[in-house]
Amino acid sequence: MTQTYAIHMLGNLNDNIPASDEYLTLNFSPSSSIRKRRWGNYGLSADFLGDYFATFFPGDEDTNSKINRKDAVKAAVSFVANELLENAVKYSNTSSSYPITISLHLYEQKIIFHATNCSNHETSRRYEEFVQELINTDLDKFYTQQLEKTAMGGGGSCMGILTMINDYGAQFCWKFQPVADYSEEVQISVIAHLDV
Repeated sequence: MTQTYAIHMLGNLNDNIPASDEYLTLNFSPSSSIRKRRWGNYGLSADFLGDYFATFFPGDEDTNSKINRKDAVKAAVSFVANELLENAVKYSNTSSSYPITISLHLYEQKIIFHATNCSNHETSRRYEEFVQELINTDLDKFYTQQLEKTAMGGGGSCMGILTMINDYGAQFCWKFQPVADYSEEVQISVIAHLDV
């Protein structure tokens, strides 16, 4: 008998995404053969999202600043979208019938990212354990530990998530929920808020 999996919400946000006039959603196949052929294209997709949202970003430019705000938004969106997309692809169930998705919602001073993928119970459990450790540990100490782990060749450092938090000030909500009762799949939703 397959064990049931309850819905778990983690992080300092809720999973409600306010309506926005500007949003974009991309879907990707979780199939392993397609994924291997398209791996390099995920970075292109993230860059496209950065270009797209920088074009429509409603924020005012500071004419006294040496930093072009739209370029900064483009770089931040590209980085965050790429990390979220790569994680969703890397940790998805390749036999799932559900697509990997990433949606971006544009607001006056904020961009909300929403990435979803379906995973098996073991992979989602490990990811959830990482998230629990992340939110219950001193961030600076945890960041240093993960850097050391990476330097020593340890896998699974999740430096992308830590960089999004540390360098870009992203705030997160994670939601783990069963695809259906007694299903072998768990849908993982990652919502990231980025102030711009």
